Amino acid sequence: MNLANFPFPQVNASLNGTSAVLLLTGFVFIKRKNVRAHATCMIATLCTSTIFLASYITYHFVHGMTVFPKSSVKPIYLAILGTHTILAVVTVPLVIVTFKRAWRRDWIAHRRIAWWTFPIWLYVSVTGVIIYWMLYDLAPTLR
Repeated sequence: MNLANFPFPQVNASLNGTSAVLLLTGFVFIKRKNVRAHATCMIATLCTSTIFLASYITYHFVHGMTVFPKSSVKPIYLAILGTHTILAVVTVPLVIVTFKRAWRRDWIAHRRIAWWTFPIWLYVSVTGVIIYWMLYDLAPTLR
């Protein structure tokens, strides 16, 4: 397979969108006290996000950086990208610790960190899709 022709941006956006849906579904399950379904969703989210990270790194290794064109929308794009990037870096250790505490069945500590992890992870997943849309759907109309 020629990686230069692989549709990384579409795959990455799909993985981010899937992660967001799984996160929200897992949240609903835990609110309904369906622990098994919650755990299944969260493990699926971790897998989806891990595949995304590998795909994202591969894409940038193959293609380099993507540039948003100069326009009145660029500051908005950069603000979303900046917060997304910073919080994506923060998300990795948060997710690891959250899963580690669940694995050890330390539910009090798990809930305490999940309270922070969930909204940050959700923000990163949703803004990943928004960034895709801005780069590949909106930006071409601005040139």
